[in-house]
Amino acid sequence: MPAPGDDHGDGGSDEDAIRAPGRSKARQANDHDSARDFEVTRTWDLLTEAADGTITGAVEGLLEAGKRKRLLKDTTPLQRGIIRHLILILDMSLAMNEKDLRPTRYLLTLLYTESFIREFFEQNPISQLGIVGMRDGIAVRVSDMSGNPNDHLTAIQRIRKEEPKGNPSLENALEMSRAALFHAPSHGTREILLVFGALHSSDPGDIHTTINNLVMDKIRVTVLGLAAQVAVCQELVRKTNNGDASNYGVVLHEQHFRELMMAVTTPPATTEKTKSASTLLMMGFPSRTVEDHPSLCACHSKPSRDGYLCSRCNTKSARLSTTLMGETEIPQEDVSSKSGPPSRNPIENGGAHNQQMLMDP
Repeated sequence: MPAPGDDHGDGGSDEDAIRAPGRSKARQANDHDSARDFEVTRTWDLLTEAADGTITGAVEGLLEAGKRKRLLKDTTPLQRGIIRHLILILDMSLAMNEKDLRPTRYLLTLLYTESFIREFFEQNPISQLGIVGMRDGIAVRVSDMSGNPNDHLTAIQRIRKEEPKGNPSLENALEMSRAALFHAPSHGTREILLVFGALHSSDPGDIHTTINNLVMDKIRVTVLGLAAQVAVCQELVRKTNNGDASNYGVVLHEQHFRELMMAVTTPPATTEKTKSASTLLMMGFPSRTVEDHPSLCACHSKPSRDGYLCSRCNTKSARLSTTLMGETEIPQEDVSSKSGPPSRNPIENGGAHNQQMLMDP
């Protein structure tokens, strides 16, 4: 005769047997949802191979889709400046060793910076860019203000070999950027893009004084935070953008980081407070020439046979755009693609064109 304990044990087994199918179905549903979520995160599964077995076409399609998205985001007709002066500040402190962004914050930032440089000069061909780094409590000049993207790409490749270390200093980096933008003409914009991965700043003085100086110099600051929102960065963005804090974004994931960074390539809208009177700018459009004998160029002091001759002083430059004798030398197609056709009565000068253009800031 079975014991009471045995009856209790058998009853429990029957109940478990009845509930088991329900639990297994719920477990299967949860497993299916988890698998589906995992499949979505496997972004490489979304790429389609071409007939030759490569994914180049798919990658180019994604890049073009991103460009179309930025162009269609806001179709409101606004006046935007075509001559920009931008300083890119990169955090090179110890916080950039974190791996919440793969492979690390530092390496991903450098990768996106290279894409940003190419896109920036594609959207703003007659603008100037400079790069500043923050590490060991000081500001490091990565590249000088230049309109040649190759200079900045070479500088990024050089610092890729370095390891992030020390603490960042917002004050030192902003002061160095402010000094670099001090001589920027009033007809162009003055901007700073700060990629900030740390949650603190090691400053030798009062950073609020630096923020007030940026406001007086009419320098706009955009901040991309890689960790969390920082109060001093929010104040920095709000004060330098006439009370608008929308230029402060905190990165959620890798794709969001890229979208926020590429959004800065679009020229900012000109407001009444930042608008200045139209200015006549002297611009030259030199043609490429090949000489019989090598001569030194003005930009690198290296001998070469080919280059661009200044339309005023005949000084040879190996690259465009550049500034000689107060005149900006740029390819003609760069201006025509951004501001319409050039003047109808250029001054012919040895195969080069020298003309005055009315530029709206």
